[in-house]
Amino acid sequence: MADTDTRSHSRVLPKGRQTRAAILDVALGLASHNGLEGLSIGALAELMRMSKSGVFAHFGSREELQISVVREYHQRFADEVFRPAMREPRGLPRLRALVERWIRRVSVEIDSGCIYISGAVEFDDRPGPVRDALAQMVQTWHATLEKAIRLAIDEGHLRADTDPLQLLFEIHGLILSLHHDARFLRLPGALDRARNAFERMLSPHLPPAARKRAARRRP
Repeated sequence: MADTDTRSHSRVLPKGRQTRAAILDVALGLASHNGLEGLSIGALAELMRMSKSGVFAHFGSREELQISVVREYHQRFADEVFRPAMREPRGLPRLRALVERWIRRVSVEIDSGCIYISGAVEFDDRPGPVRDALAQMVQTWHATLEKAIRLAIDEGHLRADTDPLQLLFEIHGLILSLHHDARFLRLPGALDRARNAFERMLSPHLPPAARKRAARRRP
């Protein structure tokens, strides 16, 4: 009987994981459009054509559902932005790849939204596990960018007196501005302006020879 139960469990578990993944996919779509606070077990049950108890069994609470959505968003962000950029040579090529892929990610999110940004607005003054999970994911991404900037300095691609935290702050501000212009105002050309702004942002930190080459390439 024990062997039968083990075989039965091994067959059921993958299906359970598939169901949970499917629920998370729908939940992420809802959160992208309506915010993390727009998530509800009832809405997901209706969209998944499941009972509320069936959805609840996979997460246990609305809070755990929200945290799972934050983690799923971070995983997809890493797959689309971080991991491909890591194949680039360390230094400025890798930093440029990270920012370029971040900008491309924004272009995809124009009609949905960024969980990092919308979540910060929703939970900036609401302490708790959801805010903690969201902040941890954003801080992880910021640490990745900061490391890329420091490696660019170490490689001599950026000047030794470059302040990594200041440049990180400016890059993040650039992405926030891009979201505002592209998603809220729907201004054409916002993506190209963001790319141009990033190159202008880098320019003061480039060694003299690299700055001259960048100036020749700039439109």
